This record gives sequence, C-alpha cells and structure tokens, in this order.
Amino acid sequence: MRIDLHCHYVHPEAGVLASAINPVLKEHAYIFANDLTRQVNSRQMQERSALLSDIPTRLAMMDRMGIDIQAVSPSPFQYYYMADAVLGAELARSVNDGIAAVVASHPDRFVGLCTVPLQDADAAIAELDRAVLQLGMRGVEVNGNVNGADLTDPALGLEPFFARVAELGVVLFIHPNGFSDACRLSDHYFNNVIGNPLETTVAASHLIFDGVMERHPTLRVLLAHGGGYLAHYWARMDHAHRAREDCRTVISEPPSTYLRRMYVDTITFDPQMLRHLIDTHGADHVVIGTDYPYDMGEEDPLGLLNSVVGLTDEERQLITSTTAAWLLGIES
Repeated sequence: MRIDLHCHYVHPEAGVLASAINPVLKEHAYIFANDLTRQVNSRQMQERSALLSDIPTRLAMMDRMGIDIQAVSPSPFQYYYMADAVLGAELARSVNDGIAAVVASHPDRFVGLCTVPLQDADAAIAELDRAVLQLGMRGVEVNGNVNGADLTDPALGLEPFFARVAELGVVLFIHPNGFSDACRLSDHYFNNVIGNPLETTVAASHLIFDGVMERHPTLRVLLAHGGGYLAHYWARMDHAHRAREDCRTVISEPPSTYLRRMYVDTITFDPQMLRHLIDTHGADHVVIGTDYPYDMGEEDPLGLLNSVVGLTDEERQLITSTTAAWLLGIES
C-alpha cells in the first residue's frame, strides 16, 4: 500500500466563486514573478487542468507512478486567505466539499486534506471540525504565512487552532505558496525554486522557536518539499540556542528536538539528499510525496526511493506505507 502524502486538487467551482476578488493578483507567487514566469504558470494550468481535476486521469497517473492511495490536498492557490472572513469560510467549504466528493468517488484510492480560512481563527476551527468530523478529512493543509504574517503571529490568534488540530489527531501539512517577502526572487522562478523551501523553513522555525511544538507535543506536522532547508542545517539552530539567550526565550530543549518530531516528504530530487533526510529525521518520519501534478514535482517517487544507497526493506516499508497510514488513519 504505497501512499502519496503530497498531491493537489483544484476545485473549479471554488475558482469561479473566488473570481470576484481576482485572487491571483494578491498571491506572493504571482506578485514576485516576472512576465515569463507568469506566462509559463498560466500555460501549465491550462495544460494540466485535467490532471488537477479529472478523476480518471488522476487514477491513471497514480497507477503509472505506482501509487495506491493519494492524500488529496488543495492546490496552494486555493487557500484564499486574502478574502474577507465570510467569503474565506465559504470558499474553504467549497474546496473541502470538492475534495470530499473526490474521496467518495474512490474511497479505496483517496483520502482528503482540507483547507481552512486562517485569516479568521474561529472560522478556521469551525471549518476544521466540519471537514474532519463530518467530511472525514485526515488533515489540514496550510500556507507558511497568512497574508505575510507568521503562523505564530499573536495578531492571528491561531494557538487554539493548533490545539484543535492536535486534539483531533490529524496532520498539519505546511505547504508554501511562494515566499512572502521575495523582492529579490522574481526572476528564474526563484520564488518557487528558492522561495518555497525558504517559506517552509521560516514557518517551521517559528513553530519551533515560538513554542508551538513544545506546547502541543502530539501535533503532527508534515513539511513539504523535503522539509525545506532545516534538515540540512539544523545544527546552526542548536548552536544559536546554546550560544544566545535571545534564542531560548521560549523553548526548553534544543530546536532539533522539535524538528525531529516533524515529518517530511521525499521531494528532494536526489538520492543522496534523500539519504541524508532519512538519516536526519529517521525513516519513520519520512513519507512519499510527488507534488502531483506540477512540473516541480517528482514523477517517479518509487524510483527515487529505490536509488537510495543502503535503504533497508524496513525503511522502505516505513517510508512508502507504514508512517503515512498511521498519520492518516488508514487501515491496511
């Protein structure tokens, strides 16, 4: 049972509903992009629309990749945090109902991850409860920031949201939509190539240093794109925690203690980097990811995993199946 924990779906009806606020013009991935990047992105959406929304096409691609089950999450441009609270809640409900319909069409092949209107903490909790308790969602996907504010910004008031995610025992999947302050990343698709892992790194660092991971020890956090840059330079955080009092104002343990509680996907594009990721986090904290169906995704996830030197059968089983099944509540 090979499970892909990082793949996306676009709900066309929500896109139509959101068109009144022209959301793309407010997204960091669009704002910090040059004209060529915008053209390529627009063409990709046209070419891959069936891959994003058509279920038979999706199933055929899963079979080609060797994936048995997808955890279907919203495309990041359907977060809609820029909407007002009322419209944001309506859009989140629409996206989640669309994902629930995908799951219902083939419950043996799909489980769902929801979106919530993080611009309003109370509405976010209400939609989380509806999506998990009524629609059967197995987790929630969030951006690394809310309209430029860190997830731990007190003004957002998201502490009760983190507590509720932990209480429900579902996955908190942090997936960026470009870096929020990327004035130097507009060319060469840098706001994805560099910015997405950077956004994940910043978001995860705030969850660690601002104490969210310490206060909620059962919170199951999954970081997209191999966890960003933290897995490859975590020792600098630990050194800062030892060396500087301003780096230990909240947390009681070295930062890597909390980092190793987080889960990461296999999207590294290199077997040596994936080997390092497994060695750092442990095979029981690494799961298959494809970023289906985007061009920055991994189209042969099992081939990448099988090319990792020294991988044992037990490690392979943990990464392809066991850990994801546990995180998502899937019975074998």
